[in-house]
Amino acid sequence: MKMSVLQEINQNVRNMKPLEYSILAGRLSQIKEELRQGVKKPYQEMLDVYMGDPHKGGVKPLSFVRQVLAACLYPELVNSSKLPVDVRQRAQRLLSRCDGGSVGSYTATRGIPEIVLRVSEFITRRDGGVPSNPENIFLSPGSQWSLSKILNALANPESSPRNGVLSPVPCHNTTAMSVTGLGADVVPYYLSEEQGWELQVEELHRALESAKGVCNPVALYVVNPGNPDGHVQSRKSMQEVIRFVSEKRLFLLADEVYQDYVFGENSEFLSYKRVLSEMGPPLSDTVELASFHSASKGLMGECGLRTGYMELVNLDPAVMKHILTMFSTDTCAPVLGQIALDLMLNPPQPGEPSYPLYHMETQNIKNTLAGNVKRAVEVVNSLPGLCCQPLEGGAFVFPRVYLPPSFIQKAKKAGLEPDTFYCCRLLEEAGLLVGPGFEYGQKEGTYHIRFCILTSAEIMEEVLRRLTCFQKQFMKEFS
Repeated sequence: MKMSVLQEINQNVRNMKPLEYSILAGRLSQIKEELRQGVKKPYQEMLDVYMGDPHKGGVKPLSFVRQVLAACLYPELVNSSKLPVDVRQRAQRLLSRCDGGSVGSYTATRGIPEIVLRVSEFITRRDGGVPSNPENIFLSPGSQWSLSKILNALANPESSPRNGVLSPVPCHNTTAMSVTGLGADVVPYYLSEEQGWELQVEELHRALESAKGVCNPVALYVVNPGNPDGHVQSRKSMQEVIRFVSEKRLFLLADEVYQDYVFGENSEFLSYKRVLSEMGPPLSDTVELASFHSASKGLMGECGLRTGYMELVNLDPAVMKHILTMFSTDTCAPVLGQIALDLMLNPPQPGEPSYPLYHMETQNIKNTLAGNVKRAVEVVNSLPGLCCQPLEGGAFVFPRVYLPPSFIQKAKKAGLEPDTFYCCRLLEEAGLLVGPGFEYGQKEGTYHIRFCILTSAEIMEEVLRRLTCFQKQFMKEFS
């Protein structure tokens, strides 16, 4: 008889809800195996646009990035004429900053000092000259990793009432899981779908009021550009948020990993740090802020290399010491990821040998993304039972699905959330994997799906073709 230790597992971990993805992923694997065995389906291969993974979606890796990484992994290439001279120079410089001249060595906890400095310089350029101190920057194994570390510092498990974090709905699910796993409460605030998923400060006040007697909110989490909603905040909206956190004495957590993906005509990415700085004292000197960016979500889309950075603003030096101690428990971020982050933030410049190809490849990605956005919104809004708000940024489409009552009843009988059941049908009948809105949060009585637009144009067309065929048949069946 096996010994069960479930009762001994941290209750906060037990409170974490399993992802709906596990239901879909299990069936996805089964269908792939059935196709390999020759089982007849209406499709010959599966299309997975569940996650924001550009390379999985057919976007080609950037040549400059892969060439430098290759030379860092196999230093003999540094002396090879097969690689452009600027690639070899960059690889040689980066290797000289690695102990033993090898990417297999550990680095300082914050990251390779020169790369941390170059991150700081990037932030200053991006923010129009607002200074960035390298001492406030930490490289990490992805943005969600560093976010969970900060949440760990903010959420006191012995607090009574429990601590809380104001978090947007909809929102990618990993943050809510981290908050719950650390013993804090998620305090939802709802983005306004009717207003293009706008963040409204009145809703923040409502959410904070709802927490009274339940938990003690210590932080506000914002995602800009939004995931999964694609909204890009205006300066005015960000200023309102900053005044709100200042008034309510909340720590501001700004997830800005999709900052390279802004395509709305009147949209512009502004970092929270820049807006805070330009508001001036006393706010610029007092509001505590952590902002996050990632090598996974820039144009190069190197998700598997798992590196991002966090910048802290206005934290007490005594607190910063504890943050450094907390980060040091994991030694350092992956070294190849640190190098990729450096390449993302400091790409080839005009006049350098690699620039023409790099420029062409990145422009192709931008043009493809712009085309995918236009096509996805057009097609989705042309289909009965689907409605999508205009997309301003981010990597996903998050349309509302109007599900007939008879279908909702069928879902309940199957023991599934209605939009999860819809996604199961879409997977089974069209070979298309998308995410159910339930996983990201939504107003009661509404249903959504999420799918990634960071794909090649060919894959996006096939995604939209399959979705169109399925939805038309679906509406016929349940009309």
